[in-house]
Amino acid sequence: MTVTALALVLLAALTHASWNISAKVAAESRHFVWLFSAGSVLVYGPIVVAVLIVEQPEFETRHWLALSATSVLHLLYSLSLQTGYRHSDLSVVYPIARGTGPLLSFIGAGLLLGEAPTALAIVGMLLIVGGILLVAGLVGHHRRAPRVGVFYGLLTGALISAYTLNDGWAVKVLLISPFLIDFTGNLFRMLVLAPRAWRDRARVAAEARTYRKPVIIVSVLGPLGYILVLFAMRVAPVSHVAPARELSTLVGAWFGSRLLREDSGPWRIFGAALIVAGVISLALPA
Repeated sequence: MTVTALALVLLAALTHASWNISAKVAAESRHFVWLFSAGSVLVYGPIVVAVLIVEQPEFETRHWLALSATSVLHLLYSLSLQTGYRHSDLSVVYPIARGTGPLLSFIGAGLLLGEAPTALAIVGMLLIVGGILLVAGLVGHHRRAPRVGVFYGLLTGALISAYTLNDGWAVKVLLISPFLIDFTGNLFRMLVLAPRAWRDRARVAAEARTYRKPVIIVSVLGPLGYILVLFAMRVAPVSHVAPARELSTLVGAWFGSRLLREDSGPWRIFGAALIVAGVISLALPA
């Protein structure tokens, strides 16, 4: 991985962990996903218009399929993540979600692409599994994480794996602008959730006032973090970028423990560290 790609990924990891704190703060909001999606459309809309004017892309069927897939997957991802935060701790959902994505990508590459796993990759897989077990409280501590938190962490991780593969293909092979990929997902979420938001518009207005700061933070940092990752995928292998961005796992676990005062304990921090070590192992060459 080039220095430029690594710098983009590290900045994206910090950005991603930061906006997830705000998402957790607004976990009780029923319309938070719609609010930050609409905010992102407003913030990044002018940039996307400029990109379309400059690049003047000519899309074929496969381009529209890639954009459709990313729209649906990111909608499901956002709803799954926010539901997980509503029912469990950030230090449970976040590390499991961020660790499961590379793990499933690794398994999928073996099953679907016939890639033979190296000894180092197998070690990485075992580290991730062990880290997830620690974070979930299934080993090493008598207090187990809520099953619903573990479930949504795993579900979110599966969706991360799916949209990472799709979007990596979109930016590397189809050469779709990272700005357009992220904007399409936000626009789709906003439109799909708009009828529900309109029917409950009094509550939407109240939540917009109550969670104004989290909405602004996620509206700006959410797209920024992912756009940085997509640009990194253009200049580096997806198989290296995807695991490297999961360094945010450790940051997210620390944020949950220190800033949100969750009962994380050293076992969850250690588990998050194992997940980070595992994804690094998956990213290293044989």
